[in-house]
Amino acid sequence: MTTLVLIAIAFVSGAIPYSVLIGKLALKDDIRNYGDQNPGATNVFRAGGKHWGVIAGLLDMTKAAVPVSIAVWVYNIHGIELVLIALAPILGHAYSPFLRFRGGKAVGATFGTWIGLTIWEVPTVLGFLLLYWFMSVKISGWAVIFAMLSLLGYLLLAKNDPTLLMIWLGNTIIFILKHRDDLSQSPGIKYWLPFLPKRAGAVS
Repeated sequence: MTTLVLIAIAFVSGAIPYSVLIGKLALKDDIRNYGDQNPGATNVFRAGGKHWGVIAGLLDMTKAAVPVSIAVWVYNIHGIELVLIALAPILGHAYSPFLRFRGGKAVGATFGTWIGLTIWEVPTVLGFLLLYWFMSVKISGWAVIFAMLSLLGYLLLAKNDPTLLMIWLGNTIIFILKHRDDLSQSPGIKYWLPFLPKRAGAVS
């Protein structure tokens, strides 16, 4: 019963579209009119600047971190039950019923979920991996997927926990579904590293 309640709470918490609410209540604007029309924190940055963007990002992480933290650190839930609870806020954000199931890309909620699971460890690793891949490829969706594939290597080496691996798999599947438009394109390479030779004819 506790698990079912936590799954429901985690999903509803993840589904709350804080970025859209900030846009409507604080910025008096619809952030989905900006950038990629995604109802997430990145477009709050575009619409309202750094201050509101940071607040939106923190809220997106917190709404996932809190229910997952309660499951792990209060109720000591493990196994498949934890997998379902951990994925619930990511799913809620990605397919929010408050937005007619057209939610965001769930990067913030992903960080929140992994904060709840491992506190600082995996979010820190994932943050560095995302930074590297965003600097290395041109298409943001590919950067996210490459970062998750790189994270898999870290989880296998440092954790090798079947529960975390199942959460990683579900998380990655959601990312693939949410970034499918980006993934239909070639990732492209940014030639920012000095030891990567530019292709013939590449524009500097």
